[in-house]
Amino acid sequence: MKKVHVFNAGPCLLPQVAIDAAVEALKDFKGTGVSLISISHRTKEWESVMDECRANWKELLNIPDDYETLFLGGGASLQFLCAAMNFLEKKGAYLETGVWAKKAYKEAKGIGNAVVVASSADRNYCYIPKDYEIPADADYFHITTNNTIYGTELHGDIDSPVPLIADMSSDILSRRIDISKYALIYGGAQKNAGPAGVAFAIVRKDALGKVSRYIPTMLDYRTHIDKGSMFNTPPVFSIFVMNETLKWLKAMGGVDAMHAIDVKKAETLYAEIDRNPFFVGTADKEDRSIMNVCFVMAPGKEDLQDEFLAFAKERGMVGIKGHRSVGGFRASLYNACTQEDVEALVAAMQEFENLKK
Repeated sequence: MKKVHVFNAGPCLLPQVAIDAAVEALKDFKGTGVSLISISHRTKEWESVMDECRANWKELLNIPDDYETLFLGGGASLQFLCAAMNFLEKKGAYLETGVWAKKAYKEAKGIGNAVVVASSADRNYCYIPKDYEIPADADYFHITTNNTIYGTELHGDIDSPVPLIADMSSDILSRRIDISKYALIYGGAQKNAGPAGVAFAIVRKDALGKVSRYIPTMLDYRTHIDKGSMFNTPPVFSIFVMNETLKWLKAMGGVDAMHAIDVKKAETLYAEIDRNPFFVGTADKEDRSIMNVCFVMAPGKEDLQDEFLAFAKERGMVGIKGHRSVGGFRASLYNACTQEDVEALVAAMQEFENLKK
């Protein structure tokens, strides 16, 4: 079979051991004789997976005891609304760093008073705003830590005078996080944590119950805390693969070890972009994402874009076309992407350069 190198932004490449475990579980889940996708979520065999998955999240991210980890349907897009529903009383404050941050703000604006504290829209979201003041009277401050479309990233935990909420869909489990700085962290699993179909929410329990509005049952985090993420039938397949992915990450040495691997991959690709006269990075260097590397053809060479895409595809590169809203190229270097994959892309870029110069 032809060797391929997967750089999809999501659903993304998953570790092979997690895929293999899922294949076996689809045939026979834990020796029950029942397929994973036919198992009752009320069996002890399934409940053990839920317990193990929560424990693995807790261990990998050192989640304090006063937080709960939830596994929910609806993706991060539903969490945009859930976050505001559970935390917005008088005012929500937002840092607008891309499309997904803007969508989160829109959901909050739809149910109450929400303000944009700072935005990088003036330069097509190619940087992270720096000089802004978080309103002290806000109920919370919402950030998107990694911007998949534009290739920018917050590289550390910020200090906030109000409860901090973060969409970490695309950089969760790629670096150490001080969970205690956040009231809520959420995201879709389909980048570093597992397949599409489940979202995670890590929420500080004493931060809930402070809004006066009615919260619909399914949007209330307390509902899912009380029922152990099984108020309704959970997405069992996605959670199973998530747990296998977390087990793989532990075997790789955990979050700190993975961060070192991820940084090396990103540095390798950015070095080639900066060296190669045919390509230009789109994000400001200080804010470059280690998860999503975005670049375009150099000025005067724009007409070679489709040719390079075809050239790279012939050499096994999958998923490097940029988001439809910005064009160019995007290589997503999530945890399961390997150094070998990155070096193959670099080699294709160098070969293209030699062919065209």
